Amino acid sequence: MPVMDLDDWPGRELTDEELDAAYNVRAKAGEELFARHMARYRELSDAAVDRLPGHPGIVYDEPSGERLDVWGAPEGGGARPVFVFLHGGYWRALSRSDSAFMARPLHENGVATVVPDYTLAPGATLEEIVRQVRASIAWVHRHGRRYGLDPDRVVVGGSSAGGHLTAMTMLDGWQAPGLPDDAVKAAMPFSGLFDIRPLTRVYVNEWLGLDVPRAAALSPELAPSGRRCPAVVAVAEHDGGGFLEQSRRFARHWGGTAELMIVPDRDHFDVVLDLADPDSAPFRALLGLVRGIE
Repeated sequence: MPVMDLDDWPGRELTDEELDAAYNVRAKAGEELFARHMARYRELSDAAVDRLPGHPGIVYDEPSGERLDVWGAPEGGGARPVFVFLHGGYWRALSRSDSAFMARPLHENGVATVVPDYTLAPGATLEEIVRQVRASIAWVHRHGRRYGLDPDRVVVGGSSAGGHLTAMTMLDGWQAPGLPDDAVKAAMPFSGLFDIRPLTRVYVNEWLGLDVPRAAALSPELAPSGRRCPAVVAVAEHDGGGFLEQSRRFARHWGGTAELMIVPDRDHFDVVLDLADPDSAPFRALLGLVRGIE
């Protein structure tokens, strides 16, 4: 296998200003629209979990003390397939309380939702954040049944930074002893980042503090993976240029088990909110992944 040139990444010829434009989706949206989107995350999440059966605030990772919420699991026995949603916010913002907007329609379709928090940067390195979200998947496998979750039917998804974290759970080699190689049966990253080397040259690195070798090691597109779980790689029609390019490239990289879904009339922030709408194409695609698990 040839030695990888870590500095040879798509877009490296762009200026810092051009890279910033490709990845600064908050600036592209504008502060007013961005604030409206963030308010909708919390409003839709609050409405989704109101009087929904659940188990909020469970510590899933003892070293960090981070917690997760379980929503929509059956109360009378049995175990449901589970969608684990990893929130975005460029690894430094948002929380599980902003990120349960899909819980009610999934519950109505027989699927439980798990929403973990993770320590936000710069309070944790990106390596530690990845470790934590993988620990949340391990928690579902080890403890999920007592909360009505079926560990043999786990689908992981997330938006933006959560899309990157989703892809990091899709890889081989991280599973702890006792965890199956196919702990994640299917995945749906939204507007994800799969080669994060470009971020070493944009404002995001103010809180990530990455160099190129660390960024390469944390880039799921560069990681070897023998097993390729089914995936829908979703991105908004009006997303940032960097996110559109990366989603297209990762879908090609993942191969025949991946479908690229470019969602029309959506931007970086509202595309994932389609998961709150059971009639939307992204929601139907998610259900298809869940129901396709053998």
